[in-house]
Amino acid sequence: MIANFGLAALWFAAALAALQLFAGGLGVYRPGNPLGALVRPVAMVQGGLVALSFAALIWLFCVTDLSVLLVAKNSHSAKPLLFKFAGAWGNHEGSMLLWVTVMGLAGAFVALAERRLPERTMLATLASQAFVSLGFYAFLLFASNPFTRLNPAASEGQGLNPMLQDPGLAFHPPTLYVGYVGLSIAFSFAVGAMLTREVGPLFAKAMRPWVLGAWIFLTVGITAGSYWAYYELGWGGWWFWDPVENASLMPWLAATALLHSASVLAARNALRTWTVMLGVVAFSMSMIGTFLVRSGILTSVHAFAVDPTRGAFILALLAIYIGGALNLFAVRASTISEGERFALTSREGGLVVNNLMLSGALGIVLVGTLYPLLAEAMGTKVSVGPPYFNPMTALFVLPMLLVLAVGPLLRWRRDRVARVRPMLLAPALAGLAAGLMATIAGLKLLPAAGIALSAVLVIASLLPLHGRNLRTVKLPVWGMVVAHFGVAIALFGMASDSAFTRERLVAVNPGQTVAVGGWQVTLKQVEPLAGPNWTALQADLTASYLGGSEIALHPQARSFWAPPQQTSESALATRWNGQLYAVLGDRSEDGRWQLRLWWKPFVTLIWLGGLLIALGGVLALVGRVMSDLRRSSAERKIAYRRMRQGR
Repeated sequence: MIANFGLAALWFAAALAALQLFAGGLGVYRPGNPLGALVRPVAMVQGGLVALSFAALIWLFCVTDLSVLLVAKNSHSAKPLLFKFAGAWGNHEGSMLLWVTVMGLAGAFVALAERRLPERTMLATLASQAFVSLGFYAFLLFASNPFTRLNPAASEGQGLNPMLQDPGLAFHPPTLYVGYVGLSIAFSFAVGAMLTREVGPLFAKAMRPWVLGAWIFLTVGITAGSYWAYYELGWGGWWFWDPVENASLMPWLAATALLHSASVLAARNALRTWTVMLGVVAFSMSMIGTFLVRSGILTSVHAFAVDPTRGAFILALLAIYIGGALNLFAVRASTISEGERFALTSREGGLVVNNLMLSGALGIVLVGTLYPLLAEAMGTKVSVGPPYFNPMTALFVLPMLLVLAVGPLLRWRRDRVARVRPMLLAPALAGLAAGLMATIAGLKLLPAAGIALSAVLVIASLLPLHGRNLRTVKLPVWGMVVAHFGVAIALFGMASDSAFTRERLVAVNPGQTVAVGGWQVTLKQVEPLAGPNWTALQADLTASYLGGSEIALHPQARSFWAPPQQTSESALATRWNGQLYAVLGDRSEDGRWQLRLWWKPFVTLIWLGGLLIALGGVLALVGRVMSDLRRSSAERKIAYRRMRQGR
């Protein structure tokens, strides 16, 4: 019954998306057509229906309804409730339904709340959003139906991938999907503005909150996913340049550039073409990531292995959406006026340079991700990893960070470097001192450059507050300062992890002690342990840092039975200056246990910096929304006074 209800709601939502597209198209090309008035309410009802459909799928997983094929393949009656709940999107069909649900709710909220754009542009935007949604509805209903039934019902489910049985599953995918879908809204705004030739500050102001919101969720999702992979996979790293990791990084890079470009257009009526182009590119990266994850051409912890037919379906959607938008851009680009001019030495100039650097880094990541796939299609296997990505992205990222230190200090339109030079003395001295110490310590080039630049950015990020009354500083300015400070913190954590990590791989008997970094780690015993749907061997370790008090650590080697799979559960000891990371390995023939130990100085600053970057975005978003609400309230009061005076 619930499965039938969920499927019916999905069909009705798809039908309303088609109606939204048709009515929106009529409203754009035949202004005054009465069907145009249906677009906003239809978008809101569509969002509600697809949300009900997704809620039905979650219920089916929570009660383990084994008459539904998707539940039987991806759940188990003995699985903890949290993983039953999150398991609703820990699979291909469920994750795509989550995608469409967020897209439908986002479109409903735009229809409900957005009143700044001319109505014709708004109709074009909602029609574009319906067009994007319709393709995904078709994909779900005809190629990936999440409500397909089993007759008879399965006696027991096959279970969820053990690596996904972690609280991170409840948090990481939804945050990323909200980010991806936020970029679909930006894409629809860009297409709508091109269709009606209304590319200007109003368009940028309407789109900016969605870009900022998407960017915040992408930042949080990538940060959470990095930490999840760090402690779950047991290899001690926080980023491996996995193709699916890159699939989330590429939209973030494009969204960062789009966010800055939209802010310039909203505030200074410049970078019109840049903003529209980046709106298309950002969603293009989301679509490419979707194709990589769900086409079956990748082997990855993250990827869903699906049949080539589904991959071809998504590839067709990518060609239609992105090819059509790029063709529209090519046709309409000449009609988009240049906007206000500015000097290279200005805040706008700094943002353009940073956008170019971000675009260059995006190109490097895109090529490095797709090249092995193309080479394999031609019969040659090629591996592209950190030796390519680290130095090549650094060519663009390091200059970008230098501009990031200077750009916020420049004035709009035109400025002189001589005016800001005295303010840059302190960050320059800090960077030189840090770089000199890193060189004396014998660090390699990239870690040394990272430490030096982080010292520059820590001070430079605070300079926009210099000479201001902090109580009157607007929230968007605080957001910029916090986000840039977070970049400095994360960069220092990355450089420190690369430069100072110490690793020991040993085989020990109970009672033996191993030294790694400043830690002394002793294996007490290894004993069996039973969980809700797994058994494990658990090592009892004690660790002390520089002769301090002992800390208990319990790494595990787990064996799941639904489905059968073994995983390593790392144990972490966190201090203010880093983490001790311990993994239990196999037992050797002579009875000793393998232990893998890392001391990773300041590694936690990577994720603290990521959260600070996201917090900066939240402050900026709250500030923008509050400013818009105050402006709307003032406009309503003025209109009310005029109405009273007219009486």
